[in-house]
Amino acid sequence: MTKTLISLAAAAVLSACASAPMPMSAAPMMAVDNATLPAPVRVPAGAKLMMTTTGVGEITYECREKKDMAGQHEWAFVAPVATLYGSGRAVVGKYYAGPTWESTDGSKVTGKQVAVAPAAPGSIALQLVKADPAMGSGAMTGVGYIQRLNTKGGVPPAMACDATSKGQRQQVAYEADYVFYGS
Repeated sequence: MTKTLISLAAAAVLSACASAPMPMSAAPMMAVDNATLPAPVRVPAGAKLMMTTTGVGEITYECREKKDMAGQHEWAFVAPVATLYGSGRAVVGKYYAGPTWESTDGSKVTGKQVAVAPAAPGSIALQLVKADPAMGSGAMTGVGYIQRLNTKGGVPPAMACDATSKGQRQQVAYEADYVFYGS
């Protein structure tokens, strides 16, 4: 009986350790050759690769009337939400409106879009973001730029957006690599 309890306790501890989130700084880095990327989304010379993640989530769009075009409607971007994965699909953080990238260690960074470049048909644009100083201490400390690369999906819905669907929201699945650089 005692051996069974010890075995169960050991299994529980090992299971908890196996499912614990991996800190972003432990995520392996994919190679990024900025020279092969569209010029607008390349990081400035001297930027140092810090970490890479893969974001998997959804982008919410809302059917709205076009600005300054009464009676015409379009699917407008509302907000993203994604889980950030590192090596072996271990959860290392999350991405959400702001835009905000938050590590499992609690550090986070926001930023402003600098540029975009076309991606494959049916995929959201590649993007370069200039990061604001990190909040909290951890994996996001020192991040200066973030690239969104290798995008899949995430474009506005194909379904009709008109006066009868005004105000409706749709979530669209997407995936992208987020690459973090320090100065």
